[in-house]
Amino acid sequence: MRIDFHNHVIPARMIDAIAQMPEAFAARVEGDGAKRKVVHAQGYAYPLFAEFHDPQAKLESMDRMGIDIAVISPAPPMFYYWADVDVAVKAAGLVNDGIADMVTADPARLRGMATIPLQHPDAAIAELERVVREYRFKAIEIGTSVEGEQLAEPRYRPILRRAQELRVAVFAHPYYVGAKSGLECYYLTNLIGNPLDTTIMLANLMLSGALDELPDLRLCLAHGGGFTPYQIGRLAHGHGVRPEAREHTQTSPRTLLSRLYFDSLVFDPQALRHLIDLVGADHVCIGTDAPFDMADMRPVDTIAAVPRLTAEEREQISCGTALRLLGEAPPAH
Repeated sequence: MRIDFHNHVIPARMIDAIAQMPEAFAARVEGDGAKRKVVHAQGYAYPLFAEFHDPQAKLESMDRMGIDIAVISPAPPMFYYWADVDVAVKAAGLVNDGIADMVTADPARLRGMATIPLQHPDAAIAELERVVREYRFKAIEIGTSVEGEQLAEPRYRPILRRAQELRVAVFAHPYYVGAKSGLECYYLTNLIGNPLDTTIMLANLMLSGALDELPDLRLCLAHGGGFTPYQIGRLAHGHGVRPEAREHTQTSPRTLLSRLYFDSLVFDPQALRHLIDLVGADHVCIGTDAPFDMADMRPVDTIAAVPRLTAEEREQISCGTALRLLGEAPPAH
């Protein structure tokens, strides 16, 4: 069995709402049929591929990639962290109800991952509890920051704590929040900016003591954890020699890293081998990022290319890790 833990959708309910109320949602839908696209007020746009909103198209794409089950999550532009509470709650509800609609089309092959209005903690907790209660979702997707504010800030701790209590996996994914100095050209906002955002988030969670307070949080990082797994030695060394890094925690970043989960989306077999060696195959799961152009559309080949991969490691990455994150039993052999 192969389970994709990083697979995006924009449900029909949300597309219709944007088309009907473009000012409220700071975006508009342009074009018709296969040429439809979403254009956001910030200036970026992307095509509305059928698999964003059509369950059958999603299943056909999964078949082409060799994926048996996809945990479908909102495309990051659907976070709406800039919005006031009414718009943010409305957007999250539309997206999550739409994801539930898609899951209903084939519950054997699709699982839902919800969004929550992080910038409004009370509303975020209420929406988290709603999707667990009404749809039995086992995962939520959150941004790596909230309009420039770090998740390590104390006001977000109750949200993460409630996810821990409910045993809901938290999938952290970067999103576009405007141009960054030095990254304006060559699509570097994504190529470097996205993994950098994850790295910054994780370092803050580690050194603030937040992860010490949340020992059972099931936190999974997109894009192989950004740059952190490949510079963990520097972070751990700094924690050992600099008092600033030890101000709020005595736990080494290397120890904290071993508790986290990561998708496989690093685009290099040797880098994926390093990640497996560092945290164990039981903390790595398939992530494709479909249907964006930065997706890995051949995840089976990606795993097969990892040097010295054992059968047990292959099974953990293919399905074992994702099943544990979702609280589901492994398939019978």
